[in-house]
Amino acid sequence: MTEHVSQVASAIRAAKRERNGALIGYLPVGFPDLDTSVDAAIAMAESGADVLELGLPYSDPVMDGLIIQEATQRSLANGFRVAHVFEAIRRVRAAVDVPILVMTYWNPVMQYGVERFARELAEAGGSGLITPDITPDAAAEWIAVSEELGLDRVFLAAPSSSDERLGMVVRATTGFVYTVSTMGITGERAQLDAAARSLTERLREQGVDLACVGIGISTAEQVAAALDYADGAIVGTAFVRALRDGGVERLAATVREIAAGTRAPSAPR
Repeated sequence: MTEHVSQVASAIRAAKRERNGALIGYLPVGFPDLDTSVDAAIAMAESGADVLELGLPYSDPVMDGLIIQEATQRSLANGFRVAHVFEAIRRVRAAVDVPILVMTYWNPVMQYGVERFARELAEAGGSGLITPDITPDAAAEWIAVSEELGLDRVFLAAPSSSDERLGMVVRATTGFVYTVSTMGITGERAQLDAAARSLTERLREQGVDLACVGIGISTAEQVAAALDYADGAIVGTAFVRALRDGGVERLAATVREIAAGTRAPSAPR
């Protein structure tokens, strides 16, 4: 088997060469409706997101803050089906050459069938999965099928994780390690938690290749601060709010504004 070349990792490395690091943008599929969510994802890529993270709406979103929960509930109420994720990826990839990860809780993947889900994801042009509620030691089937199909597996690292668990996450992950900046749910924070910097340092000690920080990043300044120690910054709530309040046009403007943080002068080290 040829070694898997991660489009996600390549995009992050390119962003690091050209700027200070990558911007990864999150939006749920089907919000406010399927067509608009496709247009929104395309606009996000065209406005400065290096990697797209498309959320699969789920009825029990344990990690999501209120704004994202409301958006995913609306998508579900509008009749969201898992097949819409693959349709959205196909349509977005036809318009922009930006890697797309699907953020999904594990239950919908299991219900759909792990191999079936992975094959349809690959066929649609998706790059892999971000799986917030499954750990590498419980993901043998997903690890095997993702290796077979060349899909990225993005696992989460939290400040509460032991060094042993961080090492396991680093070894099992491809693309980047999703570095959780604070304990708790997603949303905006006035200040990024110092725990994110310390966690990234611990991941570096475990040999992490690429670490991207998420949860609580909502401004260009916070992106710039995160890229002082991490390889990428993940923004979700601020983009979902912009789409909700002002449609695709407001979203595009917000992405441009926050993406400016990837080009900010580096802080002295």
